[in-house]
Amino acid sequence: MSDSIQKFLDFHKEAGGTGKLFNFKLVEYKEDYLELDGEFPDETLNPDGSVQGGMMTSMLDDVTALLIIIRSNATIYPSSTNLHSHHHRPLFKGKVKTKAYLIKQGKTIASVRGEIYDSEGRLATTLMHTIFLQKRT
Repeated sequence: MSDSIQKFLDFHKEAGGTGKLFNFKLVEYKEDYLELDGEFPDETLNPDGSVQGGMMTSMLDDVTALLIIIRSNATIYPSSTNLHSHHHRPLFKGKVKTKAYLIKQGKTIASVRGEIYDSEGRLATTLMHTIFLQKRT
């Protein structure tokens, strides 16, 4: 199973703009849950050295969308209708842990929660992602 998930992560890294930045590595996947290690490089930082809030939101946009893509074996393409992020503490350059949880998926809309944890395991960012589900054939 991890080989099939890796193909999605590789495609995201090669074809996606942010996929080139975050360097995702699979930690765990279950049907309604995805955990990836990621990292914030220099390009994601504010002048003070902290990670720009939009970059945290972007990382969680990717992780929550990847959960939908992986669950559907790429038969669904996620199109964001709403991203609502809460930033609980600053993040800095380096490695983080991300998690995505499917809350509810209907025929055309899904709700997914994403989280980023800092290098000490503390919750740094939470995202609620509402996704329009576009079928792919």
